[in-house]
Amino acid sequence: MTKRPGGKTAAAARAIAKADPLLGRLIRRVGPCRLKLDAMKSPFAALAEAIVYQQLTGRAAATIHGRVLALFRPRRVLSPDEVLAAPHEALRGAGLSRAKIAALKDLAAKTKDGTVPPLHHLRKMGEEEIIERLTRVRGVGRWTVEMLLIFRLGRPDVLPAGDYGIRKGFARAFRTRALPTPRQVLRRGERWRPHRTTASWYLWRALDPGVLPDGPPR
Repeated sequence: MTKRPGGKTAAAARAIAKADPLLGRLIRRVGPCRLKLDAMKSPFAALAEAIVYQQLTGRAAATIHGRVLALFRPRRVLSPDEVLAAPHEALRGAGLSRAKIAALKDLAAKTKDGTVPPLHHLRKMGEEEIIERLTRVRGVGRWTVEMLLIFRLGRPDVLPAGDYGIRKGFARAFRTRALPTPRQVLRRGERWRPHRTTASWYLWRALDPGVLPDGPPR
């Protein structure tokens, strides 16, 4: 199940364009923000899926994720207790690497001990607090949590400055000669507060074919 933030992103786009006319040029070329949010039943399930999908193409990851879920028939739902009890051999047979099995087991343990909070607690926490808590899990880095904040929790002011697509889109949008550093992205991004999630979506769209004209940097 997905949903779109709707009018909030339209207002955010207008505010960003007013604060940063150069990014406003990209916004006008792309048109309305079509950011979609994916439903999240629990942080455990969302992070488990993210771990499975790491470093794989979408189709291969979906196949392996389906095999992992099939281990827990008839429920086909991952729970911390079942993941902790699952034999390594069964998880390996589903296609998981040893590193991903270790990460899933650690995620399950940290969900049970409260390091990974339940969804109703997570919704009340600030972004940096969520990042600090969830990156304690093996195999879960800042980027993974930022994607959860954007596409699962719908937080409006997240800028994943280390993301290659964001940096590449920034270079195209602002026509810089070199790929910007995360610090440079964050510095420019101060203009976009408190709507940096919407700005991020537009920077990703800068890489879509035909959105921006090719040409030498200024």
